[in-house]
Amino acid sequence: MHGSWRHTYGKQYWPPKISENLSDGRRGGTQGCRAERTVASVDGLRQESRPTAIYKPGNYLEPLNWQAVFGREAPVEIDVGCGKGAFLAWAARTRPGHDFLGVDRQLVRLRKVDRKVQRHALTNVRLLRLEFSYLISKLIPNASVSAYYIFFPDPWPKRRHAAKRLFQPSFVTELHRTLCRTGIVNVATDDAPYFAQISELVNASGFFRAESQEVLPEEAQTEFEKIFLAKGQSIHRARWRRQAQGIFP
Repeated sequence: MHGSWRHTYGKQYWPPKISENLSDGRRGGTQGCRAERTVASVDGLRQESRPTAIYKPGNYLEPLNWQAVFGREAPVEIDVGCGKGAFLAWAARTRPGHDFLGVDRQLVRLRKVDRKVQRHALTNVRLLRLEFSYLISKLIPNASVSAYYIFFPDPWPKRRHAAKRLFQPSFVTELHRTLCRTGIVNVATDDAPYFAQISELVNASGFFRAESQEVLPEEAQTEFEKIFLAKGQSIHRARWRRQAQGIFP
């Protein structure tokens, strides 16, 4: 997704290694408004910490407390596979009253996004390195997310790999569980067969109703979207709003 998840699906990144010290100096992670990263010099002496948007949960077995993660109460939106962070940074700048969580598997990519977040002084962004299927099933509280952005998920085009696709009945159920009463799911992909499967799955669930797509400016385009558009490929988009009833268990 967003240029990163397609090539790293086989690698599992849960839980992150304790040696990757991305907390405020405590092994358990941070509970304040901003995390801190300790920077060591070449000779091993500790230098003063600097702000980072990369968040490390204190417990990977309990639901997150969004107020503890962001330091305030605000609507939470999640960018699944945030890649280089173009959409994430744009969304956070244009909606300062909302909080944004960017999720990705690659720590090196998250660090690049983190630098972008710091340059723009985006205090409403947190970044999390985690397998999203685990995050949504174990760490995201009920009815706590106002919007999901799932742009360019790995299509796994070979039939024998279909079970590895993110969109499965259980995943759609988790989207419904974690979204607030009028929460929204935004999807974009260049893969027409996968888009057809996603649409059929979401529509058949009874959990969502289709809505008009959000028109995004060029600055909000993801890395993948820019590549596909430059090649003249079509982008398939959908937007669904949560509703109370459903068919899936």
